[in-house]
Amino acid sequence: MLALRLTRGAHPAVHLRRLLVATAAAGTGFLLLCTLGYAMAHQDDPRGSLLRLAWCLTPLATTVYFALAVARTDPGTRPRPGLAAIGLGPARLMAVSAATTALSCLLGSMVALLFFLHLRGDLTGMPFDGAGADFLAPEQPLPLPAALTLLGLVPTLASVTVALAMRPRDDRPKGTGRSYGRFGARGAAAARETFGAYGRFGAHLHRPPSAGSDAPPSAGSRAAPSAGSRAAGAARVGAGGPPSGGGTPQARASETPPTATPTTESQLATLPPPPQEAPKGLPWGIAVLAAGLAVEAYAGKQHTTPLPGGLTGAAPATLIGWLLTAVGLALAGPGLTHLCGRLLQSAHPGALRLLAGRILMAEATRIGRPLGVVCAVASGTYAMTTLHDTAATTPEIGPLTTLGLLLVTGCTLATLATAAVEAKHARADTTAALLRLGAPTTMLRSAAALRAGAVLALFGPLTLIVAELAALPLTR
Repeated sequence: MLALRLTRGAHPAVHLRRLLVATAAAGTGFLLLCTLGYAMAHQDDPRGSLLRLAWCLTPLATTVYFALAVARTDPGTRPRPGLAAIGLGPARLMAVSAATTALSCLLGSMVALLFFLHLRGDLTGMPFDGAGADFLAPEQPLPLPAALTLLGLVPTLASVTVALAMRPRDDRPKGTGRSYGRFGARGAAAARETFGAYGRFGAHLHRPPSAGSDAPPSAGSRAAPSAGSRAAGAARVGAGGPPSGGGTPQARASETPPTATPTTESQLATLPPPPQEAPKGLPWGIAVLAAGLAVEAYAGKQHTTPLPGGLTGAAPATLIGWLLTAVGLALAGPGLTHLCGRLLQSAHPGALRLLAGRILMAEATRIGRPLGVVCAVASGTYAMTTLHDTAATTPEIGPLTTLGLLLVTGCTLATLATAAVEAKHARADTTAALLRLGAPTTMLRSAAALRAGAVLALFGPLTLIVAELAALPLTR
């Protein structure tokens, strides 16, 4: 019920992102149902049915990745002050986010089921004929348990992924145990209190008498003053001034420090510090990318396997090489983005390049991985197009293949856009601090354009190089 209320009261932009998640889930569910229909219509070809099911894993993975990106940018499930007091702690907000993701995906799955039944003629009695009869199997009854199992893959995987990614984490350094204050209150105490630290009863309530009074010290104030207080008192007496706590009220008022006013240094303190270390996935990403290209080169002249949907056949090892290449680019994306930011700040940078590079380095982990995934999808699409154009026979690409390519491309681009929105919200305090310091808005826009140009200048040629190397063994 809480997830439904948060869904109804969200911003229109949040509703749009959830609608896009439902659309992606509908497309992926329709592909899975068409795979089931092909298996029903071609019961003598289990290998082809299994291959079609394997090709549905790519749209499924991109849909789940997009749903996770949308869940991270949902403002209704962010921890805010006071929510834990009413039972909405981090664990409860994680459950609400997972439930909201499951609702969006379930909506898309239901739309996919209704559309599939409509094409089969189960709702109108007029099945779709022509090329669609090959994957609809209108003459056979639809096994409902199998259809529901396939449709439940997207909501289940998406909600589980969101729950695992957004689970509460302990941000304390390793090796530090849980500490408690008085009466079991959580928190790290500044110093451990031992028995008798407060002295006798009422000692912490006693205030030292003035310098002119002859009252003897109480029993609770017998503790010797610290060395710092003795030195400060001696300095005041030696300078001809009254000791601490003594003198006239005018003299004590003159010793009161002036009230601090906010300065530029205090405003600069609100800016985030520069990242201390680069993401650690760049060496692993380069290694996996090189392994994928090596596997593709080794499998260039092996026996090809016909791919579904009119795609040109390729060897199984080639498909494994493409998968390793995509994983390597996704792992290397944050490190490459961090490298872009560091290169922008090299060779005596000005304020514009320094700001753009610092933001890229700070957001390398957030937007680097979606950039790597987009680079992998673009290079794979380019390699498949090159292979299809250079083949001796070029069969016509089917509608399901077109739908799958649109789903993969659209989900990756939407994930990158969502990550950019999340990064913009994360640096909102920094942007506000820069505007308070007098930075013009044109400078912020120029910094954003400079970041986009730097990322495009690095990832664009990298995508073309990887695509050419991936397609080179197949076109020889």
